[in-house]
Amino acid sequence: MRTKILFGVLILTTGVILGMGLGSAMSDDTRDALKKLEHAFLIINQRYVEEVDSGSLAEHALEGMLDELDPHSVYIDEESMRRVEEDFSGGFEGIGISFEFVEGVDGQDTLTVLSVIPGGPSEKVGLHSGDRIIEVDQESTIGYSSLDVQRTLKGPRGTTVEIVVVRPGYSDPLNFSIVRDRIPLYAVDVAYMIDEVTGFIKINRFSGTTHQEFRDAVDRLKSRGMQRLMLDLRGNSGGYMEMAVQLSDEFLPEGALIVSQKGRIRDANASFNATSNGLLEDEPIIVLVNESSASASEIVAGALQDHDRGLIVGRRTFGKGLVQQQARLPDGSALRVTIARYYTPSGRLIQTPYENGDREDYYTSKRELQENSALMSAKEILDEIPDSLLYVTSGGRTVMGGGGILPDFIVDIDTASTFLREILSADIANTYARMWYDREGESLTQQWGDQREQFFESFMVDEQEFQGFLDYARVRGLRFGSEEGAFDSDEVEADRTYLEARIKARLAVRLYDLEAFYPVMHPEDHTLQEALKLWSEANTLVEN
Repeated sequence: MRTKILFGVLILTTGVILGMGLGSAMSDDTRDALKKLEHAFLIINQRYVEEVDSGSLAEHALEGMLDELDPHSVYIDEESMRRVEEDFSGGFEGIGISFEFVEGVDGQDTLTVLSVIPGGPSEKVGLHSGDRIIEVDQESTIGYSSLDVQRTLKGPRGTTVEIVVVRPGYSDPLNFSIVRDRIPLYAVDVAYMIDEVTGFIKINRFSGTTHQEFRDAVDRLKSRGMQRLMLDLRGNSGGYMEMAVQLSDEFLPEGALIVSQKGRIRDANASFNATSNGLLEDEPIIVLVNESSASASEIVAGALQDHDRGLIVGRRTFGKGLVQQQARLPDGSALRVTIARYYTPSGRLIQTPYENGDREDYYTSKRELQENSALMSAKEILDEIPDSLLYVTSGGRTVMGGGGILPDFIVDIDTASTFLREILSADIANTYARMWYDREGESLTQQWGDQREQFFESFMVDEQEFQGFLDYARVRGLRFGSEEGAFDSDEVEADRTYLEARIKARLAVRLYDLEAFYPVMHPEDHTLQEALKLWSEANTLVEN
């Protein structure tokens, strides 16, 4: 069976590449091939021994054609296309909650409010973190899936949905009538001051609102004294190329090349240069990347690295240097077809090589490349690669092409212990934090609800609570002690600081919002902590 992989690391550009205008441009060979395809489709549709689903047949035909191209030219069905549009338009219409599923009666999932979006419809009517939603419009939610949540809670702005919740500590269910509204999807996960001079901004995608969100975040941090910035692009799989160009422009002087693209058709060839008066043209910059930083993220990292404008820290990026255009099909589905390759300012093509669109081999080779890169320093890797893949930055530093952005400083993954892996894979820390909030949410909110910064600085998971966490871990099947296969006290103590931070971070999400997770966990973020030691190198780039 053919393995089909839809990988969400696509650079999007506006425009339509299919339509009435292409017919006159077709060669005779192309017309003949199209007639052949149409003829075969009709024969199968009309004469096959069993009735066929024409829509499904057409979708498989499209997928088969795209399989012969590169791994990022893909077909997107109508339902998936709606979700993609929400992700990159910067919002959707619904009730404004983050949710999770909690195991309920007979092991069936119960829909639970993780946090409410500030200013959204759910906050306005008084929905709380920890509320179990048991009914939506008189329909039981027991056993709901994520698709069921989308189906029932999303809806046109101005429409009303009736929900019933069970709130921990309350004897009777509560009824809420919520008027749906436009709910923003933010590209900036968090923006805050790590210390008196260091700002931190994490961007999760390059959507239509990313550049403005970034500018707003920079303005806020500058008002608090920011003199240098750590930009986190880890896990950011890309988005709109235009947003990557505009973001890069904020760091670079007027006229500096940001990225260029080259394709077979004339309209696919373009270069993009910085304009004047960027917000951060003089401040030291560190950019965090990893193996999931792709496409638009790599445009930003490549531009800053090639102009010696920012220090790149972390792990080798994904390696996607292909530009797609999107064409909507009549049923609402879409094709994304590669029309060009993009190049960093020094001329690097950072696309990982591929053979005949073989997706499985493509992603396997990527994993191997990234694993090997993690075992060596950047200098050792540069010393071993052929001269044809070496390029020179504006300041004379050597950088590498041929598969992702190689960081200036490589930080390997901080490998988790067996004990920590079991805790995390079973979601025990998160579940315990939820139980704690269910038990003491009201008192925690009274004590810390309007003391966000103080919570970050001084709240601690005390000895009694940590022992309660271990007792819960035992209930979930973990064994402690000296018997074979059990975790001893030394193993527990080795991971205790991280686990306490994890529990605290999950509590913070319930007390405040999703952003609160990051300041709590950053002391345990190995890559970030290593990057904080490199400001002298980042300062040197600025000075030179």
